[in-house]
Amino acid sequence: MRPGATNRRIGFLAGVFLLLLGAAFVRAFWLQAVNGAAYARMAVRQHRETVVVPAARGTIFDRNGEPLAIGEQATTVYANPRQVDRPRDLTLAAVKELGVEPGAVYSLLTDRSRGFVYIARKADPDKASKLIELGFPGVGFFPEELRTYPQGRVAAQILGFAGTDNKGLEGLERSLETVLAGRPGRRTVVKDPLGRALDVVSTKPETAGLNVRLTIDHQIQANAEDVLEDTVRSFGARAATAIVMDPYTGAVLAMAVAPGFNANRFATTRADRRRNRAVTDTYEPGSTFKLVTIAAALEEGMVTPRTSFRLRPTIRVADRVIHEAHSRGTERMSVRQIVEYSSNIGTITIAERLGEGRLADWIDRFGFGNPTGIDFPGESPGFALPLGQWSGSTIGTVPIGHGIAVTPIQMARGYAAIANGGILVTPHLIERVDGQPVEVKRGRRVVSRAVSKQMLSMLRGVVLEGTGTEAAIPGYTVAGKTGTAAKIEPNGRYSTSRYVATFVGLVPATKPRLVIMVMVDEPRGSIYGGVVAAPAFKQIARFNLQQLEVPPDAPRTAETGR
Repeated sequence: MRPGATNRRIGFLAGVFLLLLGAAFVRAFWLQAVNGAAYARMAVRQHRETVVVPAARGTIFDRNGEPLAIGEQATTVYANPRQVDRPRDLTLAAVKELGVEPGAVYSLLTDRSRGFVYIARKADPDKASKLIELGFPGVGFFPEELRTYPQGRVAAQILGFAGTDNKGLEGLERSLETVLAGRPGRRTVVKDPLGRALDVVSTKPETAGLNVRLTIDHQIQANAEDVLEDTVRSFGARAATAIVMDPYTGAVLAMAVAPGFNANRFATTRADRRRNRAVTDTYEPGSTFKLVTIAAALEEGMVTPRTSFRLRPTIRVADRVIHEAHSRGTERMSVRQIVEYSSNIGTITIAERLGEGRLADWIDRFGFGNPTGIDFPGESPGFALPLGQWSGSTIGTVPIGHGIAVTPIQMARGYAAIANGGILVTPHLIERVDGQPVEVKRGRRVVSRAVSKQMLSMLRGVVLEGTGTEAAIPGYTVAGKTGTAAKIEPNGRYSTSRYVATFVGLVPATKPRLVIMVMVDEPRGSIYGGVVAAPAFKQIARFNLQQLEVPPDAPRTAETGR
């Protein structure tokens, strides 16, 4: 080859190398000088990762400091699919250690359009550590809290539950979300090229949620739930509700519903079982509502406990003929006897003397048709027919607890007003937040002390001689009222086979410490409140009196059994 040709080739190659070198220089200049800041930020993102650290949720305690809802330590395992080089092996390891569903996890790990996916939320810390020790690239973890309910089914309908993200979804967990939730923190981690954490470069600490103390006594609550479960089982009932309340403060010591459920298994529990029927559901109260009619007539001076009436076995009100629950002839009965033996005819006769307008006003004064103001979400106001919509027969149905819908908490509150000397209190479940007492709305007077004493005396007679003898507790005086009401069928007629049986009692009757309301929905066999609900009241009350160390006020009856 000639020297000239060789020199040209060398010159050409040199020119090409110079051109490439120039292009590389221009590219480097472009990357560093023009786009340098953007690429620097990208590099930081690839080697730094900021993870939100959830805040610990506040604990819910009962009135004695027993935890009802707590947070347990758990570990959440996550991955960056762009850094995962062995998705199949990582999936198999996660299945073995954490028990995750393989198809779902593998699909997430192979989706490189994502930079963050969960492998397992709130896993067992020991199991999660075994997976982390395997050293798979792109895998990370952070501590998280698992909400658990150590009492299981106790107060489950009251507490509600918090979901996977520790956000309250039902019950007090939901209504107290802003109190319990706290504020999350952040943690920035430096990683190596394989995605493994090297160091924590910055942290913003989380702020834990506040603790809440309830008025609920977990032992009183558990006992009430057990009694209701037995009652539902014994009578083949659809459901049952019980409330135990301090009549002076409105503090609810128990609010039980049967059938119940385990709060730790809320995800697999039907919605109707999770509902707190004591606050959300309404029913026709039947004879327990006669309290309003009689108390109103006493307060208005229309009658006294000794006032008597000649009562036929039936009474016609407009186009309706109303009967007694049990057949009898024409009798003369005092107001006291009307209450003790739960006379429909006597109560309607008194209501007619009182008049529609005054009766409607007293129903409103006792709070029926309006929420009680209890600190629980979803409270129903019940239903009381406005006076302008009363028909000719309404004065014959509403006074005996038909044509009106109430909640169990409304009925317990009404009887509390008789127990405490005439004050309509606001029932409540929350006692303290972060150690500070929660202010409760003051009650208002609804009847005089004199009328409350008269009513207590007559309600005492219900248990001594009337329809509620099954509620008697040896050693204690008991006042109360039975109720039995037919349910309304879809066609608008009253059922001949479906009933609600209730008993509301005050104990000890000389100075009531507790109001206990029991409602049994659709019992079979026996349907009467005095047979179905009164014995359940007795079981609940005996346990509570012992639990609260209430001294007997009628020691002689302990010897006779009455």
